[in-house]
Parts: sequence; structure tokens; C-alpha cells
Amino acid sequence: MLRKGITESFGSAIHALSTAHLTDGVIKRSKRMMLDTLGVGLLGTRTSVFNKVLQYSQSFTSEDRSTVWGKSNLVLPPCLAAFVNGVAVHSMDFDDTWHPATHPSGAVLPALLALAESLPRQPSGLDLLLAFNVGIEVQGRLLRFSREAYNIPERFHPPSVVGVMGSAAASAKLLGLSPTQCLHALAIAASSAGAPLANAATQTKPLHIGNATRRGLEAAQLAQMGLEGNPTILDMDSGLGVYYKDYHPSAMEDSTSSEFKWILESQDVAFKRIPAHLAMHWVVDAAMAARAKLENRVGKFDLDQIKKVTLRVPPSKYIDCPFPSTEHQARHSFQFNACSALLDNKVTVSSYGDDDRNRPALRELLAKVKVETPEGNEPSFDKMYCEAEVETEQGQRFWARCNTFYGHWRKPLSQEDLVQKFRAHASSVLSTEGVDGLIDIVANIEQEKNSSLLGLYLRMTSSQIEQLYRPRKNADCIF
Repeated sequence: MLRKGITESFGSAIHALSTAHLTDGVIKRSKRMMLDTLGVGLLGTRTSVFNKVLQYSQSFTSEDRSTVWGKSNLVLPPCLAAFVNGVAVHSMDFDDTWHPATHPSGAVLPALLALAESLPRQPSGLDLLLAFNVGIEVQGRLLRFSREAYNIPERFHPPSVVGVMGSAAASAKLLGLSPTQCLHALAIAASSAGAPLANAATQTKPLHIGNATRRGLEAAQLAQMGLEGNPTILDMDSGLGVYYKDYHPSAMEDSTSSEFKWILESQDVAFKRIPAHLAMHWVVDAAMAARAKLENRVGKFDLDQIKKVTLRVPPSKYIDCPFPSTEHQARHSFQFNACSALLDNKVTVSSYGDDDRNRPALRELLAKVKVETPEGNEPSFDKMYCEAEVETEQGQRFWARCNTFYGHWRKPLSQEDLVQKFRAHASSVLSTEGVDGLIDIVANIEQEKNSSLLGLYLRMTSSQIEQLYRPRKNADCIF
């Protein structure tokens, strides 16, 4: 029997995976990912970048209509609904992060929800959950083709490459495509891959997620119509390999093989507590710990008495921004996040707004910051650390180090805190009924016969659809 090529093996696996292959661990983790993605996406509908892409997308029409999250009377063609909702998810850089580095959920879930609403037969919640996990799995497999991918990126934004492939795989699965069609969906999606990291810390970065989820969906739909691409796109250095200096692809195991294991089973994601680049969580926790030591000794944090702040962080040019002038630069600045934490003893959504960001006190403290990149502090979300040292005018030094922040896959958010995060974000857009309904549906997604109920709750900005709300006891705890 001839051995399958790498791309062929992916097409076969995407087609063959079934709900019977889902494990309890994968179901639990993926439901957490779905809930968090919906929450940060709903919060993101309040941002300027979301409103810009929404205004653009409203100029297009089609017979098929899909929900725009957080909008009670607004629908768009499925690919554009996926686009704007994907932008919303990443508009504050608040979405989950995986290892090797990418934002896995935002590239997949908006496409699936938009597609599900447009299908003649509404998929079940279990169908949606399977397709979501197929999209996540494909991203994880592709990231492991390169050792370069394990580090904080330097040249391109990973979701723009593996995210569009994950969206294509997930959409192909939900559409029920054949192995050959799944293969071509990946090939078509590869021609929409890639976004330069130079657009990080700008309003364009959220479009990387929006484009990934949209173009992956379109690739699957085109493959369904018979469009073909290179059937060895994953096998070739001139295929997906163009993005990596050390590309070593490998086949995806047959789902019937005992060797098949979901990557999500062994590698959890990180959930963010602040709307910023993941690395900022380390420096924020280190800064707050250093401040606590200072307050224990001298009584209070007095800016006038601070002589110097030293940050020891991993080397990464695009998150070293001494004086950010925009909210997006601030979300990618070690200096800004450390100084916000030192001044306020917290970092919140409002920390990145104009009023907080342009405070004279913050500018004064930023001028006192020195950044060091010690040898051995690797630019990897699995290995990095951050240190903060505050020196006073009296010569006192207060030092703290963060090796693992709360929310990292080594120290995961509790279910209670994850649901609390979702409530805080979703309630800024939806009614209480909508918020509780989404928690309930996601908690029991594998039991839902009709996944379109998610769209109904995502539009519930008032209590007009209260009769659709079906509360279950202790829904917050069912995961």
C-alpha cells in the first residue's frame, strides 16, 4: 500500500475524524476556548477597528445571512460576518494564545458560527464542537513543522498562516467535504496565508484574524464547488514551507490509528487577564509584586521617590515600545504595561484608553524605565520570564520575578474566573438573558440539537427574546 503524502494525510484525517474521537479532556478545554472567544469578541464590538470593518462590510449583500455578534438587527453574508466577528475577537489582543505561538480560536469559531447559520440543515452542537477541534488540531500540527514557530514571532503573525488553514479545515469538516475536497480547501487557503509582523501594534493586526477566519471559510466553500489547488501544498518548501526557515512537515495520523492523539489534550491554551500581548502578563505580574514589596517597606508607592525601573525581558523588537502613542502600541509595550501596573497596582481594559495612557505621571515613569534582555531568557511563551526592579532615590531596590502568570497553561484560570471574565465582557453588550444563555449553551454544547441557538443569544442585546432563554441549574460549573 502506497504511503499517503502529507497534504493527502491531512485531507483524509479532516474527513475521517468523528464525534466519537472527541475525548472528555478535549471537550472540556475546547468549550473553555469557545466561551472565552465569544466574550472577548463581544467586548471587541465596542472598538474603533471593529466599527470600521463593519461599516465596510455592510456595503455587501447576499441571500445568505449570518449574525454579527452583539448586534440585534444586523446580519451579513457569512464570509463577511466571519470577518467582522474575527476582527472583534482580536481587536484588543484579548483572545487565547497557544504553544507554539498562535491565537487558535479566533481564526476558527467566527467562521463556523457564520457557516452554520447559512446551511440548509442546522448542525448540532456536537457537530460544531467537532469542527472547532478539527480546526484547532490542524493549526497545532502545522505549527510543529518548524522549531522557529515555538518562539515569539519575528517576521509574520502566525494566525495569518496557520489560522487560515485551521479555518479551512474546520469549515470543510462542517460542510462534510470529501478527503480530496478537504485537501484542496487547504491548498486554496494557503494562497491567502501570511501577514507581516510590521502591522502588529496597529489597527490592522486584528484584520489578520478576521482575514484568516474569512479566507479559510471561503477556501472550503470554493473547494466544495470544485476549485482545486496544489495537492501537495503542505509537502513542499515552496508551499506552506515558504513561511519557515526550518520546515519539516510530517503526515497526520489516521484517526483510526492508536497513535492519533489530539494536541489540545496535552497542550492547553493560555487565557488572558489583560487585553494585551501575552508577554505583557509576565511583566505586569512582576511589576505588581515589586510594588507590593516596596509598599511593605516604605508604606506607599510615591512616583517622586522612584529613581529607576529596570525590566528584564526576553528579546523581541515588536513588544519593546518605550513611549507608545496609540492603544495598540500600548498593548505591545513592556514599558507601558509595567508602568501602568506600578502606578495603579492593576491593569484593566481602561488602562489603554486615551485618558490613562496620556497621563503625565505615566509619561514621567516611562522615562525612568530601562529594558534589559538577559542571556538565556528565551523569547518563548513556554520558557520566558520577566523581572521588574524598582530603585528609589534613597538607593533602596525592590525586585520581583514572574516565571508563570495566572492564566498560563501551567497555571490555568479556574472555571469560576473564566466565566467571570466572560460575564464582565459579554454584559457590556448583551442583556442578562443573552449572557446567561451563552454560558448555558456552551456549557452543554455537545447536547444541543441546533447550534444556531448561539446566534440567537449573540444577538440578544435586550430582553425581547426572553422566551428563548432556558436556564439550567449551576450552568457556570458545567464544563
